[in-house]
Amino acid sequence: MIVIGELINSTRDVIKEKIEEKDKKYIQDIALKQVDAGASYVDVNSGAFVWDEIEHLIWLVKTVQEVTDVPLSLDSPNEEAIEKAAEVHEGIPMINSITAEKERYDKVIPLVQEYDAKVVALCLSDEGMPETAEQRLKIADKLVNDLSRDGVPLENVFIDPIIKPISVDGKFGFQVLDTISGITDWDTDVHITCGLSNISFGLPNRCLLNQAFLMMAMDRGLDSAIIDPLDDYIMKLVKAAEVLLNRDDYGQRYLKACRAGEMD
Repeated sequence: MIVIGELINSTRDVIKEKIEEKDKKYIQDIALKQVDAGASYVDVNSGAFVWDEIEHLIWLVKTVQEVTDVPLSLDSPNEEAIEKAAEVHEGIPMINSITAEKERYDKVIPLVQEYDAKVVALCLSDEGMPETAEQRLKIADKLVNDLSRDGVPLENVFIDPIIKPISVDGKFGFQVLDTISGITDWDTDVHITCGLSNISFGLPNRCLLNQAFLMMAMDRGLDSAIIDPLDDYIMKLVKAAEVLLNRDDYGQRYLKACRAGEMD
């Protein structure tokens, strides 16, 4: 499972406050804790700062990369912010995100090409937010074909089917699961990711719902997730699920974690 650590996001009040204060120690501590817990990427987002997002995103990139060489997921709806952050990022970044919307695609694809970046590809088009699995698969197919045409290796592509809260409509979870199954059936090198916590928005005991849905999604073919890696239980579930889904040869990673006391 490719874990993208979600905690350095300015939509969280405490993170917004620490960014405003330029509290390097706090931000670096959160970054290192996520990496130590198993994050393959650390997401950085300063989108809550409407007028000075670029300045703050650059600061986040530099601050986090002072203490870890794990690549960052540059998370912004602002193409200029992604561009400026990519310029100071050391190594190959992940760009979060591109969509099938023509304007967005045309602005982001040159950055993906220039930096040979990994890219989160949201199932969103000029027709709006998809409602069904069929609509999502149609958009995902277009994104895969367009990105491949434009020279992006499919193993660099992380399709995100867009999770919407089941508190709004109980069918939303099934729609995403069916989308994951459909993409998996293509048998390509693309990855499938998701912003997991969206599924439980507006409901109590969110961690429980997130954990259950992640297991269901992994069974369908999900191999990446934007999650809180400091949720110890969900990380244990991931390790256990990988064994059961034959994604961990001879259970080597699971056994190693057990010997280290990580599964207690």
